[in-house]
Amino acid sequence: MKFEGIYTPAITPLTAEGKIDDCAFANVLEYLIEAKVHGIIVGGSTGEYYAHTAQERFELAARARDVINGRLPLIVGTGAIRTEDSVAFAQAAKDIKADAILVGTPPYALPTQQEIATHVLAVDRAAGLPIMLYNYPARMGMAMGEAFFSAIAGCKNIVAIKESSGDIAHLHRLAREYPQIALSCGWDDQALEFFAWGARSWVCAGSNFIPHEHLALYQACVVENDFAKGRRIMAEMMPLMDFLEAGKFVQSIKYGCELNGLNSGGVRAPLQSLDDGEKQTLKGIIAVLKGNIAKITEGI
Repeated sequence: MKFEGIYTPAITPLTAEGKIDDCAFANVLEYLIEAKVHGIIVGGSTGEYYAHTAQERFELAARARDVINGRLPLIVGTGAIRTEDSVAFAQAAKDIKADAILVGTPPYALPTQQEIATHVLAVDRAAGLPIMLYNYPARMGMAMGEAFFSAIAGCKNIVAIKESSGDIAHLHRLAREYPQIALSCGWDDQALEFFAWGARSWVCAGSNFIPHEHLALYQACVVENDFAKGRRIMAEMMPLMDFLEAGKFVQSIKYGCELNGLNSGGVRAPLQSLDDGEKQTLKGIIAVLKGNIAKITEGI
């Protein structure tokens, strides 16, 4: 599998009682398909996997497969503290015939580089599916480093990495030293730099509610190789990215979806929804962004 384009880590809508809203989830997926994103990820951080029971995760992935029905690639997240749990999520992804899995470092345990590799290889054996690695040391506590990549070098299913360290120097090393692993942008305000270094995909939570604008940046940089246009689009997206990185990330993504008429149902504790002031600020940022990027894509 080749990872190319915009991959949306889908939100998980909730009912008023805090249960997963299957109907609203299906609507989110249909919206993304209609918007022509290139793939959908379930069981990711934006989907609040950490706040779901194992059974909810199994059912959510199966529901996504039923709704998508082959129209787009489905990637299933396997994140968990215990390797045994990640293996179970990988096996379930195989059972539903997912197209690929997302495999990260187990959080909190602070495993060594060899232990991270052993974890990833165990998950690979369970699924036998294409793997997008997920390097996010700010959340997981440990980064995937040189010793890790040496240990997994023989695994042919590892085809891409969602690089979310925020370390530009690490991006440079990945592009230079591991060209066989496709780069995918996982740090939104560095998307332009990722594309300049050869990345051909972007896993971007904001594409849940402004997919066309994310697609516009991909089109400019990757398809058209027009980085002058890309810089203009990126400049317009930066206020949103700054807002998202200031805190309440998932809450902001879900509110953005609500502005598009999608039911999100808020977030699960311990997270709390945006306050009225934050909602107004975000609404204004999105309105300006959409208007200005529309002008750029129209050649104005």
